[in-house]
Amino acid sequence: MVARRALITGVTGQDGSYLAELLLAQGYEVIGVVRRSSTLNFERIAHIQDRLTLVPADLLDEVSLIAAIRDHRPSEVYNLAAQSFVQTSWSQPVLTGETTALGVTRLLDAIRIVDPEIRFYQASSSEMFGKVHEVPQTEVTPFYPRSPYGVAKVYGHWITVNYRESYGLHASSGMLFNHESPRRGLEFVTRKVTHGVARIACGLDDKLALGNLDSQRDWGYAADYVRAMWLMLQQDVPSDYVVATGETHSVRELCEVAFGAAELDWQQHVVVDERFLRPAEVDLLVGDPTKARDTLGWERDVGFARLVEMMVEADLDLVRAQLG
Repeated sequence: MVARRALITGVTGQDGSYLAELLLAQGYEVIGVVRRSSTLNFERIAHIQDRLTLVPADLLDEVSLIAAIRDHRPSEVYNLAAQSFVQTSWSQPVLTGETTALGVTRLLDAIRIVDPEIRFYQASSSEMFGKVHEVPQTEVTPFYPRSPYGVAKVYGHWITVNYRESYGLHASSGMLFNHESPRRGLEFVTRKVTHGVARIACGLDDKLALGNLDSQRDWGYAADYVRAMWLMLQQDVPSDYVVATGETHSVRELCEVAFGAAELDWQQHVVVDERFLRPAEVDLLVGDPTKARDTLGWERDVGFARLVEMMVEADLDLVRAQLG
């Protein structure tokens, strides 16, 4: 039996590393796209790197995408690469548009040109809902993005729908709500908090500066969410799905659980710094995962408290190892 082959853009990121693990466990050959860069970071995939085929390509360059697909002939393509940090999209809005928006078009067009039978997954985002029109958000909730990142993701989402309807591609989008893990980047608030807790617990810091403590998000575990991506491409009919927990928690709750996991009182250490407030904040983001549950059979395995505790435990191990 010939192994199925999947290509992942953004394979070195949080989601890419978990998806690569999942696909390898399913018996796939996994092709990981990496950009030519002076600072390549393979930390998240180091434990599986010898089982991956890494190829150079870039969402800014359609020719490189065509070559990667033509050379490796995947049956599934997962587009997880993007300028994915909301805060950075304010200072780099054009680059965010080139990668997070137009990059999707380049990849879809490469698939159309090389092999329109390839199944395609687009990483859409809850940030597309932004100034929400209804709570909770579903697959038919209107978009109202509140950042250059959110705007770019809306473009990526609709161009995926357009190529599906115009060219008959098996192209699906996952409107994933916030999903975290010990592999999350330090610039994201969940990891900023859990890493900050670890540094405070180890005596390296005393204070943790954050932005809006009342901001609420629907937070889940990244390893659960990549399973939904894979399930979408196993369906006979392509479609779009909200992937979420259906629960919201505030940054304040995040702090309570995270500091509590290290037996600390968050109120003694957390300070609000206006530099971390967004120019335009999104409203109450909470997803309704009914369609994903009913159609894909998807459910999360890890709840909010356990997720935060896992992240604190991992960061405590990390900081202690750095201290020697």
